[in-house]
Amino acid sequence: MVQNIFMSCHPSLPRVSDCHLILFGRYPVPGKTKTRLIPLLGQVGAAEWHRRQTENTLKKVMEYRGVYSVAFCYTGGGRDLVRRWLGPAPLHLTQQVGGDLGERMRAVLFEALDRGAGRVVLVGTDIPQMTSAHIIAAFDAMDRHELVLGPSRDGGYWLIGLRCKADIFRDIQWGSDKVLDQTLTRARQQGLKTACLPKLNDIDTPSDLKTDRSWRGGTGPYLSVIIPTLNEADFISSVIHRARSPESEIIVADGGSRDATVEIAREAGANVNIGLPGRALQQNAGAAVAQGKILLFLHADTLLPPDYTRLVFECLVDHRVVAGAFQFKTDYDTMSMRLIEKAARIRSSLFQMPYGDQALFMPRPVFEKVGGFPVTPIAEDLYLVRRLARLGRVGLAKGMSLTSGRRWRHIGVWRATMINYLIAIGCLIGVDPHKLAPLYRLWTHNRADRQRRQ
Repeated sequence: MVQNIFMSCHPSLPRVSDCHLILFGRYPVPGKTKTRLIPLLGQVGAAEWHRRQTENTLKKVMEYRGVYSVAFCYTGGGRDLVRRWLGPAPLHLTQQVGGDLGERMRAVLFEALDRGAGRVVLVGTDIPQMTSAHIIAAFDAMDRHELVLGPSRDGGYWLIGLRCKADIFRDIQWGSDKVLDQTLTRARQQGLKTACLPKLNDIDTPSDLKTDRSWRGGTGPYLSVIIPTLNEADFISSVIHRARSPESEIIVADGGSRDATVEIAREAGANVNIGLPGRALQQNAGAAVAQGKILLFLHADTLLPPDYTRLVFECLVDHRVVAGAFQFKTDYDTMSMRLIEKAARIRSSLFQMPYGDQALFMPRPVFEKVGGFPVTPIAEDLYLVRRLARLGRVGLAKGMSLTSGRRWRHIGVWRATMINYLIAIGCLIGVDPHKLAPLYRLWTHNRADRQRRQ
C-alpha cells in the first residue's frame, strides 16, 4: 500500500540521531552538464543554470542541518574543485561510484545505512519547487514507512528515502517515464510500506523551465562584452570578431570617434552605444544597456582567448572569486616585454591587481554593488579592482588576452612601464588622479603626433 503524504506548514521534526541527507549532483562543466538545456541556454548557460540551482538547493537543505547530517555525492570535477565551488559548508563530500543511475544511488544509500544511519534521504539538485519542508516530511514519514518517494511529473522521482537495504533498483528503465511505476512495483513485491510526497517538476528540458519561477526567461546572453572606443578603427574589427560567441553580446561604447570606428563596429555585428567620452563613463554606459549575467570589459586593442566564455565560467565557479581577469600578454615580442608580462602575472595573481587590458569580468550584481567604474580621468580600472578586492578574491582565468604592443613600441617598454607604475603607486597612496592624468597623456599625445604625421 502506498500512502500519500500531504505536508503542513509546520511538519513535525524527526528524531535527530539517525538521519542522513544525500544531495545527489554533479560538478558544472559546460557542454557536459544539463545537455538537454543547451539548445536553449547554450553550453555555458546550461552549466550556469545547474550551478545556481545546485547552490540554491544546498541552501535549502542546510536550513535543518542540526536535524540531519548532509553529504554531497557528486560526479565530474574532483574533490578540490567541488570544495572550491561549494565553499566551507559543513557537508561531507563523496564521489559517485557504480554504473547506471540506479547502481550509483544504491551504492551511496546502502553505504550510509551500513555506516549506522537509520533513515537516509537522497534528493536531486534540479527541483526548484523543493523546500526544506519536503525534506523534513520525508524523514518524518520514515517513522511509519520503509520507503519514501518524491514523484516527478515526468514519471520518475526527485527524492528517495530508505530505512532498510531494499532491493528496488534492479530492472528499472532509467531515464524513461516508467521509473516511478516500476519502483513502486518492486517495493510491493518486497512488502515495503511506501509513502509518496507531493509531485514536483525536475528540470531536464527547455519546456520544463516554464515551471521554474527563479528562471527569468533565459533569452538573454550569458555574457556581455563591453568595449569602450575612441578612434579605434584600426583594431575594432578584429577585436569584435575574436569576441564573437553564441553566448555573448558585444557592445561598443563609443566616446565620439571621428574616424570610422562606429561604422566598422556596426558592420562587424556589435551593438553601438554613443555617449560622452571618458573610459569610465563609456564602460558604465555600456553596462547599463547590457543584457548578460556576466559583464566583461574589453579594451579596443585587446583580443580575447578562444573559448573565453568557458574560461570566465570556470574562474567564477570558485566561491571565493567575485571577479576575474585574463593573464596578460602582448604581441610585442621582445625580451623586455616578456619580463613585463611575467611581472604582470605576479601582480595579478599574488596581489590581485589586474589592469583593464586584461579584460576584467564580474557578475552584474557585483558590478552594481561596487557602484561601477569610478569616474576619474585615469586608472578607473585600478580603483574598481580595489573595490572588488574588498568583496572577495579577484581571480585569474587560465587563458591569455593578447594586447597590442603599440604603446610600448611608441614610447619604449621601460618608459611605458615606469609610467604605469608611477600612476598605480600614486593611486594606491591617495594622490589625486587629476594630478596623475598628465603622466598618461605623455604617451597618448605622442601617439596622436605620430598619427598626424602619417
